[in-house]
Amino acid sequence: MNHPSKMHNHFIITFLIMFFLYKPSAALRDGLHGGWKPIPDVTDPTVVSIGEFAIDEHNKESHDSLKFSNVIKGEEQVVQGTNYNLTITAAYGGAEKNYVALVWDIPWQKFRKLVSFNGPV
Repeated sequence: MNHPSKMHNHFIITFLIMFFLYKPSAALRDGLHGGWKPIPDVTDPTVVSIGEFAIDEHNKESHDSLKFSNVIKGEEQVVQGTNYNLTITAAYGGAEKNYVALVWDIPWQKFRKLVSFNGPV
């Protein structure tokens, strides 16, 4: 039978080895998973595509006729897929205004959903 202090020492050694060898994924280490992070390049084709999708979906749902211009700022949140919170410029009747859209994107499932659309802001 093992002596209690020897078992305690084994536990401490095992814990210390696991503690020092554990390396969290880049997303967790950078604080990205679950938290919002600014999108550095809103002209990235994926971001533009999501902005266009938001305008198209809004137009379908509200029978509106906004015309996508560009994404002016945004944040992303990694969850199961990615949430995009975008400020989008769109034209209506010759006047450009800004709108805020939240889109959930799961590219490996070819799934995209407009969660909310507000504006003009």
